Amino acid sequence: MASYVTYSYIRQNPDIREYIKRADMALEAIGYTEHAFAHVERTAHTAAMILETLDFPERQIELAKIAGFLHDIGNVINRTDHAQSGAVMAFRILDRLEMPVHEICSVISAIGNHDEGTAQPIDAISAALIIADKTDVRRSRVRNTDFMTFGIHDRVNYAVEYSNLRFSEDLQSIILELKIDTEVSSVLEYFEIFMERMLLSKRAALYFDCKFKMYINGSSIL
Repeated sequence: MASYVTYSYIRQNPDIREYIKRADMALEAIGYTEHAFAHVERTAHTAAMILETLDFPERQIELAKIAGFLHDIGNVINRTDHAQSGAVMAFRILDRLEMPVHEICSVISAIGNHDEGTAQPIDAISAALIIADKTDVRRSRVRNTDFMTFGIHDRVNYAVEYSNLRFSEDLQSIILELKIDTEVSSVLEYFEIFMERMLLSKRAALYFDCKFKMYINGSSIL
């Protein structure tokens, strides 16, 4: 059964956009960094880039983009277990759109497996989503405009002046390159916040038989 549910349709659907907007508002209320359209669109396109580079089928790439766009909607319910609640929400949305069951399974299992506490790279789409989500670190995600009241999450994200995810030329490594202002946050402080996410990205990269490498200010860290 062919599917007519596309990333373009999902991205423009007003109900889905409302879920994302309200989920981000909920996170803003409890002091989290930006999880709105900039984050979900970047996640969608990065997940697609990973699968596209590795020559996965076009429809799988499209499903990875859909999963990336929908992955954080569960935050509208609660930050706790948001991956699982988001997967259930996505199921209802996609089922009502009559997406084939095998495609729904791919999308909701990726969403349900993206959070650090319970994440597992169970297939290509979930592995790509994990890497795309966990490597989205950038200054523009910081909402707090008062540097004097920055918490560690604010400092670590604000310190990132440049962030780029790419493959090595031989496609054997997925590389995260960061430029960090160490006067804002130390490299050690970065790892205090992001070590679990980077190790999860390393596990996800192994699904593709790739190494996950990270360079901070030109030095190999992971």
